[in-house]
Amino acid sequence: MKHLVARIHPHDNVLVALQDLPAGTTIPWGDSAIKTVAAIPAKHKLAMQDFQVGDSVTMYGVLVGKIREAIPQGGLLTTSNIKHATNSYDEQGAQRASWPVPNVEQWQDRTFMGFHRSNGQVGTANYWLVIPLVFCENRNIQVLEEALVNDLGYARKKSYQPQTQELIQLMQAGKSVEEILQADLQTALEAHQKPKLFPNVDGVRFLTHEGGCGGIRQDAQTLCGLLAGYITHPNVAGATVLSLGCQNAQVSMLQDEIRKRDANFDKPLYILEQQKIGTEENLVSTALRQTFAGLMLANAQQRQPAPLSKLCIGLECGGSDGFSGISANPAVGHVSDMLVALGGSVILAEFPELNGVEQELVDRSVDKETAERFSSLMKAYSDSAVAVGSGFDMNPSPGNIRDGLLTDAMKSAGAARKGGSSPVVAVLDYPEPVTKPGLNLLCTPGNDVESTTAEVGSGANVVLFTTGLGTPTGNPIAPVVKIATNTPLAKRMPDIIDINTGTVIDGEETIEQAGERILDYVIRVASGEEVAAVRHGQTDFIPWKRGVSL
Repeated sequence: MKHLVARIHPHDNVLVALQDLPAGTTIPWGDSAIKTVAAIPAKHKLAMQDFQVGDSVTMYGVLVGKIREAIPQGGLLTTSNIKHATNSYDEQGAQRASWPVPNVEQWQDRTFMGFHRSNGQVGTANYWLVIPLVFCENRNIQVLEEALVNDLGYARKKSYQPQTQELIQLMQAGKSVEEILQADLQTALEAHQKPKLFPNVDGVRFLTHEGGCGGIRQDAQTLCGLLAGYITHPNVAGATVLSLGCQNAQVSMLQDEIRKRDANFDKPLYILEQQKIGTEENLVSTALRQTFAGLMLANAQQRQPAPLSKLCIGLECGGSDGFSGISANPAVGHVSDMLVALGGSVILAEFPELNGVEQELVDRSVDKETAERFSSLMKAYSDSAVAVGSGFDMNPSPGNIRDGLLTDAMKSAGAARKGGSSPVVAVLDYPEPVTKPGLNLLCTPGNDVESTTAEVGSGANVVLFTTGLGTPTGNPIAPVVKIATNTPLAKRMPDIIDINTGTVIDGEETIEQAGERILDYVIRVASGEEVAAVRHGQTDFIPWKRGVSL
């Protein structure tokens, strides 16, 4: 049975509307009732008590805001009457000795079919990369893509050209603007796709970017670290790298970053420098031969059984809504805890969206050094945002706010649920790699594509991405599983959603049941089942540029 409202934590003093509540709606609550004094849209919050200016607003058991205008019991919380506020935190907090380990007996012997690498890692996919070291090579990367993708059978595009042709015919037939706007065009047709020449290679990915030169030297070093993370990634069989020659991001810098991540790196790696080779024709022809040879080597690899401990899952959200923190994010948190209990790794990122839950994460750190590093990175990031006239309090997007996430702390308290309750075993600064099983915190921005790009660069071989508003984003080499927080979204955008956890809001499923369903799907995806983002060819790649431009 679907309830009218939800109270997320016993200490909370606001409720979340699970459906639109007209003004005057009576909500039974304990031995009494709360009557709404204003219309409360679904996903928004209503006051459980009379609030006065300066009162604290609590959700998830933590401070998420302060009252700036009095709100009566049953009133609607808005950006006008609440402002961002969080509690201070202390990295010297007492670390927890234990955590409630979930029962994973039924998952102990489960395996996925992955690509085993010589360093012990296991990929959930098998891609070849073509990468520029500097933006000057982006055009040559595009030339290679045009030459390779279609004939090798990796083209994934719908053609809307028939609709354009139909519009032209209507105009030529003398139809008016109004008639053209009302025209019922034929459905887009799936373009003919040739059979894959290399059936064991999932694709060739071309990672263009705007970096490599022109910024500070730290930008170049960081970019090389990110690219090295992709080259050494378990989902990658090998890579072709194009360098101009004179840029800040030198080949030697990339090679050093690769050795940091894999001292015995033995994947095929072809590096070409245009200023040494000469003409574009020689560069492209050489790159084509080497890439084709690399694909022949990559095709020799086949999927083999692997334990779930070889999974490294990135935890991400984008287009969050008022249900994110009570359906999809806690369900993903249960997946996180189960995977940690099975010996796997998870990555929780987006530091601006951990603002307000720092003390919880400090207390979950396995030792003082881990807690202090988290605190140090959080404070440095926050200070840098303030220094340029911004701040974590400006993180919620207009879409977030429209759907009830009124403050950054409110958004953060729900976003952090993706990390479950397991201990924090390591804190990483972008673009450092994951080296320990368990829950890893990775310093990234709140931008979902930059953060997803970073999580994969740090080793995530699957990404769980929760969304309440809907987003098509994906990643070039790791499957991004799109999880809807609410059933209307899953029905409205079925082409980009893989899993619906609106069932939790609808009262059809518990958080634990939804989490188990997600983990079962992850195993299938890790074994090669395609997610929506892969079917659509959505391969977003945005490196995070932290420094100023010179």
